Amino acid sequence: MAKEDYYKTLGVSRNASDAEIKSAYRKQAMKHHPDRNPGNNDAEEKFKEANEAYETLSDKNKRQMYDQFGHDAAQGRGGFGGGGQGFGGAQGFSGAGFEDLGDIFGGVFGDIFGGGRQQSARQRNEGAGLKYRVNVSLEEAFSGVEKTIKYDRIDACGTCSGSGAAKGSKRKTCGTCKGSGTIQYSQGFFSMRQACPQCSGEGSTVDKPCKSCSGNGRVKSTNQVKIKIPAGVRSGVQLRVPKGGDAGPKGGSFGDLYVEIYVSKHKYFERDGDNLVYQSEIKFPQAVLGDVIEVPTIDGKTVKFEVKKGTQHNQIYSIKDKGMPHLGSKYRGDLYVQVSIPVPKKVNKEQQKLMEELAKTMGVGGDEKSKKKGFFGL
Repeated sequence: MAKEDYYKTLGVSRNASDAEIKSAYRKQAMKHHPDRNPGNNDAEEKFKEANEAYETLSDKNKRQMYDQFGHDAAQGRGGFGGGGQGFGGAQGFSGAGFEDLGDIFGGVFGDIFGGGRQQSARQRNEGAGLKYRVNVSLEEAFSGVEKTIKYDRIDACGTCSGSGAAKGSKRKTCGTCKGSGTIQYSQGFFSMRQACPQCSGEGSTVDKPCKSCSGNGRVKSTNQVKIKIPAGVRSGVQLRVPKGGDAGPKGGSFGDLYVEIYVSKHKYFERDGDNLVYQSEIKFPQAVLGDVIEVPTIDGKTVKFEVKKGTQHNQIYSIKDKGMPHLGSKYRGDLYVQVSIPVPKKVNKEQQKLMEELAKTMGVGGDEKSKKKGFFGL
């Protein structure tokens, strides 16, 4: 069954503002929340659909991808991270799951249904985490490498040190909410709580805002950090850079930066866990008589190994401890050499004569009697 359009799920138009989307989600979530509709599977399903729609439409990057690619983008097939930024693009990430309802409703569910959580000041003021994707070669993944990355983020304003207040002016406790960031009121049977309109939920105000950041306390900037990528790393591994994310509002703490590693495909080696696979061609006489051949290794060196007599096409040989290092340990995987025996399309006269003589000794080709034999040599 095809998924319903996210805009239709929330009951808003495609050009709806962020505020309209948030308001529509709030109404849908309040109406269909499982605690208000116990045992109603249809309501529970609608609540999940609204939650999924809001998670996408409330994120600028995800919404842009959804508008362009539809549900394929929302399910992760529209590009890395849903942001469409490709490699080297840092982007914020967050979810709108059940645990985030307190963030959206400012404590409404806690008062109506009981057991809701309150956000601490640290949670309210912590900056967003960011993701960044880095390409490394297989050789770099083998040895480990240090890389310098640059990315855009939201930084604390240098003029006001993130407070949002101009010089000589200080941030003071909001007189309306007494610093809680929320106000409580009654509506019929329910006791409701919402963000304080005076301080926009911050719990404090300034008399004279900083001109550099317009009182926001944060500005856009380009950040640069060095990261050490360990030997043995695989695609999908994430490295955490503490405080590498966005600055929190009003002097809040920084979020973290998560660097996701992507190991590029190699021209000669194929990776299988900690093992490597190398394709090597040998000639027919080598396969029959045996030989010692030399193959390259990922560290730029070579290693010799014995091709045994009677080696078959696509036979695999294992060379111990010549693969990738195991992440976080001194052990290494193995190098598997798969040998192929190509048939030459052309041979010279001498080779032709030798092959014909060999064919006679093996009872194939060469004389009329053998040519007249059937498929099974009869």
